[in-house]
Amino acid sequence: MDLLLILTYASLCIVVFKVFKIPLTKWTVPTAVLGGIFLIGALILAMNYNHPYSEITRSYFATVPVVPQVTGQVIEVSGHANEVLEAGDVLLKLDPVPFEAAVATLEAELKQAQLDLSRARTLVKKKVMAQSDLDRAQSRVAELEPKLTEARWKLDNTVVRAPSRGFVTQVTVRPGVMAASLPLRPVMVFVPIEERIFVGWFRQNSLLRLKKGYEAEVAFDGIPGQVFSASVIEVLPAMAQGQVPASGVLNDGASLANRFPGRVAVKLKIDDPEFDQYQKQIPGGAFGQSAVYSDYMHHVAIMRKILLRMASWVNYVFPFH
Repeated sequence: MDLLLILTYASLCIVVFKVFKIPLTKWTVPTAVLGGIFLIGALILAMNYNHPYSEITRSYFATVPVVPQVTGQVIEVSGHANEVLEAGDVLLKLDPVPFEAAVATLEAELKQAQLDLSRARTLVKKKVMAQSDLDRAQSRVAELEPKLTEARWKLDNTVVRAPSRGFVTQVTVRPGVMAASLPLRPVMVFVPIEERIFVGWFRQNSLLRLKKGYEAEVAFDGIPGQVFSASVIEVLPAMAQGQVPASGVLNDGASLANRFPGRVAVKLKIDDPEFDQYQKQIPGGAFGQSAVYSDYMHHVAIMRKILLRMASWVNYVFPFH
């Protein structure tokens, strides 16, 4: 941004010297240079502080790790990558045979226990069986009922379903894979379809000029030449560099003295109607730049807007790496 402003001033000086045929002397050249230093320096300081710019802006989205509730072998993968699914649609199926066997066994045991309980009640009424035998029969039924409920729940969960409207992406699970009921071993990543979150990471120097409701603009690397109007909807009240997690170990200066100051996260809402036609083309995680225009020194904001648009046009040039 600053380099673009310097180059613009240099180009303007060249044009002025050529058009007005100003001779290059020991007075004119230093005057132009020194004038540029003071003028551009003052403008840059006023612009950077009052209308902050972030070269790190990204579109964020939430993901849901798909972890089966039971452990089993995958026999079918129904959720195709990047296809929109509704809540309850099947993602994959696990081999139900061992779970069906467990349910059948418990159903048979419960049925027999219920018969024994019915017989015991009849015999106790006839005073042929002791009350303690009836109590044992009742306890057996009470023990088997929750076990059968759990077994049926496990059988139902051999079919893994979409938790909400969304899609799975980068699907690598295949039939034959052993899916474990472990939080650290998800078999898929599910992406809910919901409103994207746009966050610009701003330097702390401009913190006093970052407020909810301020006008903003966003330019994406993937949409060269386009700048979209936005607004600040929230300035996040915490930064990762200052967090102190609970642990059984005392913190010391070496572990907490992070030399990287960290940046302020500013949540933006793109309200430009022109952005609607690009919504489906912008993937989650898209990178870009953003600027916030405060209520101070409005006349300097035009420079920031011009520079942001120049940076957007530069996105047509691919970096060589």
